[in-house]
Amino acid sequence: MTDHLAEIWQTLSDEEMELYSRQIFLDDWDIDAQEKIKLSNILIVGVGGIGCITAELLARAGVGKITLIDQDQVDVSNLQRQVGFGRQDVGFFKADVMATKLKEINPHIDIISVTHALDESNVDSLFQGQDLILDGCDNFKTRYLVNSHAYQFNIPLLSASAIGYEGQLLMVQPQSACYECLFPYAQQEDDAKRCSETGVLATVPNVMGALQAHHALLYLGLGKAPLVQKILLWNGLTMSQRIVKFEKDEDCSICRLKI
Repeated sequence: MTDHLAEIWQTLSDEEMELYSRQIFLDDWDIDAQEKIKLSNILIVGVGGIGCITAELLARAGVGKITLIDQDQVDVSNLQRQVGFGRQDVGFFKADVMATKLKEINPHIDIISVTHALDESNVDSLFQGQDLILDGCDNFKTRYLVNSHAYQFNIPLLSASAIGYEGQLLMVQPQSACYECLFPYAQQEDDAKRCSETGVLATVPNVMGALQAHHALLYLGLGKAPLVQKILLWNGLTMSQRIVKFEKDEDCSICRLKI
């Protein structure tokens, strides 16, 4: 064992080595990748159908610090798809309930819960020091706020959504095309109204959350970013998936701030 690997090995306890052993056995992952995710700080925006599964998978995988932000309380209608909650949690803040669950699953990581809305007054402080932002919220105003500030602060962003039988996932990195290049804010106002009246199959948010968590691990552990300037489109009715490339919009108000 090299001195470098010996030093990394010492940062993982015997219990952590056992907990993460199936990942460490992977040829491309190994202890070095496990150490990278242990040292990572991530922020998950929205602890709903997508955020629940994303947070749990990343906690189980060993991401070192996870901050959860969601102002909502658990409602009975959430139980159809949001796997982090049970009937005993109805009426309690989603972020707090999920944080408690994650600490029970993996006591070796740090979990922070924030139970107020993400807005202009706190976004800077919450984004500071983050290595990756994961957005799975169902609010268009928040989604665009996340995109603009992640881009401004040079923090990579994984944005996932799910509605009906379909889901989407894309990644934004510093200097890449951003979320608003693909979905200009002005065109989403009518869609936002329709989304509030549209249902979602229980499985769809969980599929997209798992894909979001998977991409996060590829990025944090291996430095891979397969969905930069690409959007993954998943169709739950046809069980099909396709990836579409997109480019920067020269008129994008967010990207022009960096030109």
